[in-house]
Amino acid sequence: MDECKIRFRCFYEEKDAIGKRYRRMDAIGTPFCVTVDHQSKEDNTVTIRYRDSMKQERIAIHTIGEIVDKQIS
Repeated sequence: MDECKIRFRCFYEEKDAIGKRYRRMDAIGTPFCVTVDHQSKEDNTVTIRYRDSMKQERIAIHTIGEIVDKQIS
């Protein structure tokens, strides 16, 4: 989060289940959601969810900025 908030507008949330969080973010127009979970600590990956397609993929943490840059360019 610290690395991303330098380049992008970021919002951190822990409240409620992941589905409710996704719905809230969709409602306000957040284009990408990045989810950190128990697996993240094990293998340095996160899940990125794309609002428009609702596609989710597991990616390396260090590639978040590159992926978001590519999508918004």
